[in-house]
Amino acid sequence: MGSLDTNPMSFSALPNDKAAFEPLNPEDVRAYLHKAVDFISDYYTNVESMPVLPNVKPGYLQDELSASPPTYSAPFDVTMKELRTSIVPGMTHWASSNFFAFFPSTNSAAAIAGDLIASAMNSVGFTWQASPAATEMEVLALDWLAQLLRLPTTFMNRTSNGRGTGGGVILGTTSEAMLVTLVAARDAALRRTGSVGVSDIPRLTVYAADQTHSTFFKACRLAGFDPANIRSIPTGPETNYGLDPAKLLEAMQADANAGLVPTYVCVTVGTTSSNAVDPVGAVADIAAMFNAWVHVDAAYAGSACICPEFRHHLDGVERVDSISMSPHKWLLTCLDCTCLYVRDAHRLSDSLETNPEYLKNDATESGEVTDLKDMQVGVGRRFRGLKLWMVMRTYGTAKLQEHIRSDVAMAKMFEDFVSADGRFEVVVPRNFALVCFRIKASGAMTEEDADEVNRVLMENLNKTGKAYLAHTVVGDKFVLRFAVGSSLQEERHVRSAWDLIKKTTSSIMN
Repeated sequence: MGSLDTNPMSFSALPNDKAAFEPLNPEDVRAYLHKAVDFISDYYTNVESMPVLPNVKPGYLQDELSASPPTYSAPFDVTMKELRTSIVPGMTHWASSNFFAFFPSTNSAAAIAGDLIASAMNSVGFTWQASPAATEMEVLALDWLAQLLRLPTTFMNRTSNGRGTGGGVILGTTSEAMLVTLVAARDAALRRTGSVGVSDIPRLTVYAADQTHSTFFKACRLAGFDPANIRSIPTGPETNYGLDPAKLLEAMQADANAGLVPTYVCVTVGTTSSNAVDPVGAVADIAAMFNAWVHVDAAYAGSACICPEFRHHLDGVERVDSISMSPHKWLLTCLDCTCLYVRDAHRLSDSLETNPEYLKNDATESGEVTDLKDMQVGVGRRFRGLKLWMVMRTYGTAKLQEHIRSDVAMAKMFEDFVSADGRFEVVVPRNFALVCFRIKASGAMTEEDADEVNRVLMENLNKTGKAYLAHTVVGDKFVLRFAVGSSLQEERHVRSAWDLIKKTTSSIMN
C-alpha cells in the first residue's frame, strides 16, 4: 500500500525541531487545513470507485505504520501520504454511494464546515457561562428542529411565553439518550414508591418490543435495572413487527399485580431490523395507567417526520415523556448528533446535575439559563449545536424534505424491482427507505435452504466491493437489508446494485 519509506522513526531531527514549538502557528493552520480540505474534496469525488468493504486483515495498520510513536517531527505532507496509502484502503466507506448495509450516516458540506469550525473553537460548554453562544446555539437549533418535527411546545426550551418547562440537549448517541432517561425514570419511580435510597430497584420493570435496538437492553443494565425485570414483548407479522399494545398492557398489569413497579417503556419509530413503527399514542395511554415513563426512540425515522406525509408516525407524542432522534443518521448532520427532548427538563436534571464550587456562577444561580452538563452523563461537551444549525440554516426545510423524499422514492423503486422478480420476496412492508428482502423458498428449497442461499448471496455481493448489504433475522428468516440514504446516492446506484443482485443470484442458483 505504498512503497515510500514513511516509517516516522526513519526521520532524523529536522531544523524546525529546534525552533519554538507552535502547534497553532497561523501559517501551519492555514496550510494544513487547506491540504485537509483538498483531501476531503478529492475523497468525495473518488469514493464511488473505491471498494465499499476493505480487503485488509486485523492488525494490518501496525504493519503498515510504525508500532512505536515518533520522537521527531515529520513534514505534514508525510502524514497526509500515510493517510492516503495506509488508512484510506482500510476504511469501510460509509460515504460510498454503494453503501446499503446500515441506516445511513449522512453528511453535507454545511455539517462538515460546522464541525470543523466547532473543533477549531474547541469550547467546552458545560455551563452557560463557560460558552454562552454554544449553549444558546444548541437551544436554538433544538427548538428549530422541534418546530420542523411539529413537536408540542412542552418539549421546547423557549416558547412564545418565555422559557418552557421542557427542553432538549444534543448527545452523542441514542444509547446516551436512553441511559439518561432511564436514570430519570428510575429515580422518579423510586420516589413514587417511597424507597429509601435504591432499595426498591429490584422491583422496577422496563418494557420494549423484541425489535427494539439492543442498545436499550445495555442501557437498562447500566442504569441498574435487574436483567430479570427487562421485558421484551414478542412481535409478529400481525402488527408488522411493531409493539402490540394489548401484549404490553398484559405484561405491565401482571408485573403490577405481582408487586413490581412498571417504570419505563421504550417505543421505537423505525426499528433497526425492519423499520417497524410502534404505536406511540396507544403505548402512552397504557403507560399512563402505571405512571411509567415513555421514551420514543426515533433515531433514524425521526428525520422523515419533518415531512408532513410521515409525521403521523409521531401521533400521540404529546403524551410521552421524552423523544430522541439522530440527525447524523438521515438529516445530513455528521456524527455525533443525537437530539433528546424531554417534557419536564427538571426530571432529567434532578437526576444528573452536579454543582461543584468551581462551576458556580451568577447566570446559573439566576435560573434563567440551561446548563447542559445537567442533562447528560458527563460534564464536558462538544459544540454540537453549530453543525446542526448550519445544516438547517444553509439548506432550509424544503431542501431537507427533498432529500428525505428522494431517498424514500429510490427505496420504493428498489422494492418494486424485488416484487417484480419471482425469485424474491419483500419480507415486511417497506417503511421509509429500508427494504427487507430475500430469495424466497420455492420448489424443493426449504426455508433453511433459503437462509443459506441468502447468506451466500450477501457474502458474494459484499466480496465484489461494488455494494455492501447487511442482514437481519425477521420472523426466523435470514433477511437482507437494503438501506437507501447515503448522501451521494442517486437512482443509478440503486439500479446498479439491483443489477448486481440479479446477476449474483443467477450465478448462485445455476
